[in-house]
Amino acid sequence: MRGARGPDLPARRCRQGAPLPGGGRRSAPRPPLSDPAPLRGAEAAEGTMAKYLAQIILVGAQVVGRAFMRALRQEFAASRAAADARGRSERPQSAAASRIIGISLQEAQQILNVSNLNPEEIQKNYDHLFKVNDKSVGGSFYLQSKVVRAKERLDEELRIQAKDEKEKGWKAET
Repeated sequence: MRGARGPDLPARRCRQGAPLPGGGRRSAPRPPLSDPAPLRGAEAAEGTMAKYLAQIILVGAQVVGRAFMRALRQEFAASRAAADARGRSERPQSAAASRIIGISLQEAQQILNVSNLNPEEIQKNYDHLFKVNDKSVGGSFYLQSKVVRAKERLDEELRIQAKDEKEKGWKAET
């Protein structure tokens, strides 16, 4: 019996010709997966061109990203400034009513076509616009709902004004 593999099988060898433990032979040495020879001529130029192109794309993406972030920050700052200006122009209760009802005082006045907060004029314009925009006479439900919201907002503003006048009357008496 030659080796541990049996009489029919050849003995294994370590190096070319040297026996391996357990018998058998090693196959021929394999070539490396990548050729370590340096690139020459056009191949080298293509490799560096690809590298430069990748760098240009990366730098361009960074520039665009920075510009986008700067524009986004400016937009947020402008939005915040506009919101602060709106909040300062209205009284705190009025600003809260605008947020709750979802319509500003100026927008409600434009919808109902009133310039001052006169309850009779508001009611008259509301009745007319509500009837004109009724769906049964070919009107728009959306516009009718805007008229209702505008009336609610103006009624809330009238309630706030009445409350303020009442508080001023109490303060004047004391």
